[in-house]
Amino acid sequence: MSSDKNIPRLLGVAFLMVLLLTFSEFWALSIIGTGSVSDSLVSISNNLMPLRLSILLGLVLSAGIIVLAVLLFVVLQKQNKAIALIALSCYLLESVTLVLRQLSVYALIPLALEYTKAGALDLSYFETSGAVFLDIGRWVYDIHLLFFALGGILWYILFYRTRYIPRLLSIWGIVAVALVLVASILAGFEIRSIALVLPNAVFELAIGLWIVIKGIKSYESD
Repeated sequence: MSSDKNIPRLLGVAFLMVLLLTFSEFWALSIIGTGSVSDSLVSISNNLMPLRLSILLGLVLSAGIIVLAVLLFVVLQKQNKAIALIALSCYLLESVTLVLRQLSVYALIPLALEYTKAGALDLSYFETSGAVFLDIGRWVYDIHLLFFALGGILWYILFYRTRYIPRLLSIWGIVAVALVLVASILAGFEIRSIALVLPNAVFELAIGLWIVIKGIKSYESD
């Protein structure tokens, strides 16, 4: 597999790039806020350029997830092609839901601009419409976490079985992604906790750096 010797390090870079781009979601959330619909619409109208940039980065993130998924499939499909295909499908669905998330956020921009110009009698219409798009965005994001977690668990089970990375690192990944799965389930009950997601961010930094620096020797020697 000498012709594919660069794939492992590309995989490591993909992990790091996806992790970095993920912060665009937190940036968008900081602009939209978690207060009332009216507060969110006013904040959006006052931060148009930052929000548009975060949407663009979110679309790049969606593309990056596809790249990451394909590289993971190339590396791990020989261990169990069926499981790898299911994991690949989960990540592709994750990418699609993130695109839908960006579209829902983008729809808030013209709504926010009109809201700031509307008279007092017209505000209820914009607040109702804004609430709908905000709810859609949150719902789609929660679904994205579910697809990410299901795919991630399968990828790291395959890593554990192949020993391409240290087994302790694979176990860390399985536990970290399982916490994301718990977070996605709790979100369905309107309980959201960033503390359940942060361990996975640390893990993705660790696995990305490991693969970039150490490579995947067993894979390279196949």
